[in-house]
Amino acid sequence: QVQLVESGGGLVRPGGSLRLSCAASGFTFNSYAMSWVRQAPGKGLEWVSDINSGDGSTYYADSVKGRFTISRDNAKNTVYLQMNSLKPEDTAVYSCAKSIHAWSIHTEDEYDCWGQGTQVTVSS
Repeated sequence: QVQLVESGGGLVRPGGSLRLSCAASGFTFNSYAMSWVRQAPGKGLEWVSDINSGDGSTYYADSVKGRFTISRDNAKNTVYLQMNSLKPEDTAVYSCAKSIHAWSIHTEDEYDCWGQGTQVTVSS
């Protein structure tokens, strides 16, 4: 079955870095856009970053632009999120999600599989 499994979260000091991974299985990975989303306590879902199929074009939320980098390894069926210069406001549960298209549309209905999430806590 279609499955997404995240890893790489943890506790990091402000200014530190983490690399999240999302291992996918059960579908043709290179045919679909993949996204990272996050949800902080008491807040709504925020689309952090996408990477489309085909040309690999990317999207970043303004809040992470210049600090986060999304990438995908289609041979390993894995999408990554490199997070640098982390801030306390980046604290959230980060999840990866599979689009139903080769591109991303930021509504939940356009995604058909979500990972369980990994906690990222940025604190001194």
